[in-house]
Amino acid sequence: MASRAPPVLDLTRFLDKEVRVKFTGGREVTGVLKGFDKLLNLVLDDTKEYLKDPEDPYKLLDDTRALGLTVCRGTTVMLICPAEGFEEIANPFLEQDGE
Repeated sequence: MASRAPPVLDLTRFLDKEVRVKFTGGREVTGVLKGFDKLLNLVLDDTKEYLKDPEDPYKLLDDTRALGLTVCRGTTVMLICPAEGFEEIANPFLEQDGE
């Protein structure tokens, strides 16, 4: 028998901790990671989805809606990061006004 390869992404250190997840299509949620599998399907508890600005679909608002316990399909997950220590920075590739 061949030995199993180690997982590409080990999320065990984030179990029972709050994480932020970005999906293809622009949706973004935070929730407590309760479980996952090797295909990156996630189970999140106390999930909150960040709403988008109706004028600009790429801009997230501070408004959220509660989703509760959710199962997130792994094929749509683009980014997983801890909620604590997360800091959004300005995009250095966007042209700044006045330049």
